[in-house]
Amino acid sequence: MKMSIKSTAAVAFACLTLSSPATAQSLDGVVQLDVLDGGRTANGTYLSALKLTLKDGWKTYWRAPGDAGIPPQFDWKRSSNVGHVDITWPAPEIFDQNGLQSIGYENQLILPIEITPRNPAKPVRLQGEMDLGVCKDVCIPERLDFDHTLDGDAGRNPAIAAAMAQRPYSAQEARVSKATCNLTPTQDGIQIEARVTMPSAGGREVAVIEPGNPVLWVSQPVSQREGDTLVAQSEIVNASGAPFALDRSEIRITVLGANHAVDILGCSAG
Repeated sequence: MKMSIKSTAAVAFACLTLSSPATAQSLDGVVQLDVLDGGRTANGTYLSALKLTLKDGWKTYWRAPGDAGIPPQFDWKRSSNVGHVDITWPAPEIFDQNGLQSIGYENQLILPIEITPRNPAKPVRLQGEMDLGVCKDVCIPERLDFDHTLDGDAGRNPAIAAAMAQRPYSAQEARVSKATCNLTPTQDGIQIEARVTMPSAGGREVAVIEPGNPVLWVSQPVSQREGDTLVAQSEIVNASGAPFALDRSEIRITVLGANHAVDILGCSAG
């Protein structure tokens, strides 16, 4: 049933997005996008950020948005002299939405991006679109355009620095000593049991599992503590029904706690 709800929501959102694009100055004024400058780093990359300002009480979603959310999508194709874009996601919040769990940000999101230019001697122009869902009492799609030539001489931007400081801890920083994934075939896909041995992240801990393949859907994990180990169980399915394999090195586990979040890349056999 969860897969059905998710698939229907995704299709509905895609149709709405295609039929009613909105620019940064959208008619409803729910969300505004600005591009921030952070100058050049010592290794020649550019620091920047997409700043989303939402009306009071409105939310948007994280890259893994939960059962009731829509992941943002970026189109950088019209940009100039952009070789690689690396996004740093600040730790998100967990919301209960009509009995479903969503994961994202309320009122504002500053999303740091680091751009490696193709040619270090030429300017970098970020031009493209961001598709996202925004929700309050209702959910609506937005398509935001951006077009900005980055200022390599810009000084340190406190807003970008603060957003980067809000990233989840790495496994090493959080003192993760072990992360395993036990995979069991099911009628529809694969059941995954992730076991992460680490100190508590504080309060109620929620594990989010990303399979590393965008065509796969993951049910909302059930997380619980067993001493020094956080155990999360979920099911992974392919919406098309086609068989698939999982690469444990591509599985990403994020633990969201009251004190901090933890980002774990890859897991060993359980």
